Amino acid sequence: MQPYELTLTAAAEAIHARRLSPVELVDSVLERLETVDGHLGAYVTVTAERARRAAREAEHDIAHGRHRGPLHGIPMGVKDLIDVNGTPTTASSRVRAGHRASADSTVAARLDAAGAILLGKTHTHEFAFGLTTPQTRNAWDRDRVAGGSSGGSAVAVASGAATFALGTDTGGSIRVPAALNGVVGLKPTYGLVPRHGVTSLSWSLDHVGPITRTVEDAALVLTALAGHDPRDPASLYVPVTGYRPDASTDLTGLRVGVPRTYYFDHVHPEVETAVRDAIAALESLGARLVEVDIPMTRYIQATQWGLMVPEAGAYHERALRTVPELYQDDVRVLLEAGELLGAGDYLRAQRSRTLMRAAWDRLFQDVDVIAAPSVPLTAAPAGQADVTWPDGTVESVSDAYVRLNAPANITGVPALTVPAGHDAAGLPIGLQLLARPLAEPTLLRVAHAHERTRPTTRLPASTP
Repeated sequence: MQPYELTLTAAAEAIHARRLSPVELVDSVLERLETVDGHLGAYVTVTAERARRAAREAEHDIAHGRHRGPLHGIPMGVKDLIDVNGTPTTASSRVRAGHRASADSTVAARLDAAGAILLGKTHTHEFAFGLTTPQTRNAWDRDRVAGGSSGGSAVAVASGAATFALGTDTGGSIRVPAALNGVVGLKPTYGLVPRHGVTSLSWSLDHVGPITRTVEDAALVLTALAGHDPRDPASLYVPVTGYRPDASTDLTGLRVGVPRTYYFDHVHPEVETAVRDAIAALESLGARLVEVDIPMTRYIQATQWGLMVPEAGAYHERALRTVPELYQDDVRVLLEAGELLGAGDYLRAQRSRTLMRAAWDRLFQDVDVIAAPSVPLTAAPAGQADVTWPDGTVESVSDAYVRLNAPANITGVPALTVPAGHDAAGLPIGLQLLARPLAEPTLLRVAHAHERTRPTTRLPASTP
């Protein structure tokens, strides 16, 4: 096994035991990046010399007893919405051409303090307003979409061009590409991870979180990211402890909610079969399955768009007035639509969210986690606009991908996707788990138990 194939946890243990140096790891991942990224397009900016310099510094510090923890010497990619001092933050848009961050975002500063090493900035769907990331190709099949908007981060991790990466999630933008590329994507509780220094899409729905190869890896990154920051008005005052799950797979007494409504509607049969098999595996580990009805389902998508589109339009108001021609057409149309929604529509969406949060609070009185598909179909062919379901319903690919992810953004509950198998074409399928606010330890425990029932994940065979 080459160093670039190691999980974060395995690499961290090898570095700590002096079996692997940060220089060896960074060189291996950079070589992998150079091999695959011309085909996949995960990165918009690569900071190779900065990474090699940081690896030498990490090697020196660790050799002299200054080991900062499990992220020290670990190479990462960062979504190109997240400021890192001295590097461009372009949001994969011509609107931001030439922009260079003059300070670290909170999450970048925390990862730097933990000793993580930046490899570069990863592509996003322009300003995170999309679910495909057209610049990037799927790590398992280059003719298919990567998912979005954190497509670059997911593909970098899945292909071995980063040991872990950061993404953002406003309507599924961490979980969708993670599911489509067969890796783990975690959207934390709203406000648990600060967003200061992160370009906003929709401030009341935005989250920052990790994309990794394993659940344990995600827990290690979350531990470094979480905690209050007064510069983010939504940042929570909560104590942060380690999130790393133990090795036990015993789920005796844990209640897993299985949706009767919404989450299994208009889902590809292969996806449903894989997810239901994963749920059955949780039951075999001792969990008790409880059928649940998802509340207010008819209002979910209207609420998501009623919040996101006006907030995005407000954020981009000045640029839309001065340089509209610099936006990609699909994004500009959505931003302009946000300006047409009235205050009454936005306030109705706010009220709907309040009612929905209360209803989900009641739902979590009966279950500890909810288990469902991450996305209703695997990675669509690049350029495919719509999917037609067996009952004749036609849905855009983007709407299909956001549909099962929006509830966690609206309510702010933590959610993650973890690999649950592959379809007949070899494309990854994701299991989504959701929990009550701040129940990340439970969420990660269940996901970790599920993961241990699966074969060891390898890098995509189709990636060169």
